[in-house]
Amino acid sequence: MPESTQPTWLVTGGAGFIGGNFVLDAVASGVRVVNLDALTYAGNRDTLAALDGNPNHVFVHGDIGDRELVARLLTGHRPDAVVNFAAESHVDRSIDGPAAFIQTNVVGTLALLECARDYWRGLEGAAKDAFRFLHVSTDEVYGSLGDTGAFTEETPYAPNSPYSASKAASDHLVRAFHHTYGLPVLTTNCSNNYGPFQFPEKLIPLVISKALAGQPLPIYGDGMNVRDWLFVKDHCAAIRRVLEAGRVGETYNVGGDAEQPNISVVKTICTLLDARRPLPEGRQHESLIIYVKDRPGHDRRYAIDASKLKRELGWKPTVDFGQGIAHTVDWYLRNEAWVKRVLDGSYRLERIGQG
Repeated sequence: MPESTQPTWLVTGGAGFIGGNFVLDAVASGVRVVNLDALTYAGNRDTLAALDGNPNHVFVHGDIGDRELVARLLTGHRPDAVVNFAAESHVDRSIDGPAAFIQTNVVGTLALLECARDYWRGLEGAAKDAFRFLHVSTDEVYGSLGDTGAFTEETPYAPNSPYSASKAASDHLVRAFHHTYGLPVLTTNCSNNYGPFQFPEKLIPLVISKALAGQPLPIYGDGMNVRDWLFVKDHCAAIRRVLEAGRVGETYNVGGDAEQPNISVVKTICTLLDARRPLPEGRQHESLIIYVKDRPGHDRRYAIDASKLKRELGWKPTVDFGQGIAHTVDWYLRNEAWVKRVLDGSYRLERIGQG
């Protein structure tokens, strides 16, 4: 990108959890962001309240599948990059309704790629050389691990849920648009994110919200499913670094070096809440834990090998899990009003995705 001009990025899904954190950080660093979000249940303008009136943030309510709108945004704002966060992302919801995941994650990504390709073809000189399309994906495309090992960028795809299958398809489309049309793409596959502004259907904010309400804390199966936890701000920093210096056409895995069984995550949250928001009569929050029937097709373990990103681009996570989970619990305690506003009636912390 030319150093003399302010960079402009078209960010899709920038009112969601990871996208919203990314937009806040990007604008704070001096980037002008055109933020396209469909504002589904998981998209929330409240996340972006700090940017109200900021000339470097242009919010557009719309869908990545709206080719006319996307083309107009590209030609009107002339971004240096497209960063695609827009996706249906919850495995449980994909079990109940896979069609929406195909529509957004596959059909929508295809439309976005075609618009980006056509826009990129019309650029010239340095602007064309500098343009990037960065696609944000997940480690779930790789399937499930045994007790040892970790996913690398060479791990074969083996998605096990409708969600991960839809993301795998979108990853393959991104790769194909590079090899077929020359579109300068980058792909990142991340482990489980956590942190501020996460919709309360996901494990960590769900447990916090239920615990604060004194409700049972449901644990799938035996609670020993393992995930690698990545603090969202570290993930955003990794994406910016890949956008800045990643090799065109390459994939970079992003992990937090923080493997934890689900039951350990829940018990850690309980301990933090015992100290910060004690239950009546000296009860411990762990007493709220219950074990429930496992999720259909529940992957046993994910672990990310992010050595390529560390070696080539110098990125590494800066927030360990102990710091990150304490910060996250404190954020939700300070922002209970945000949680109440996002629970709009379509979701009330109930269990979904039982098949």
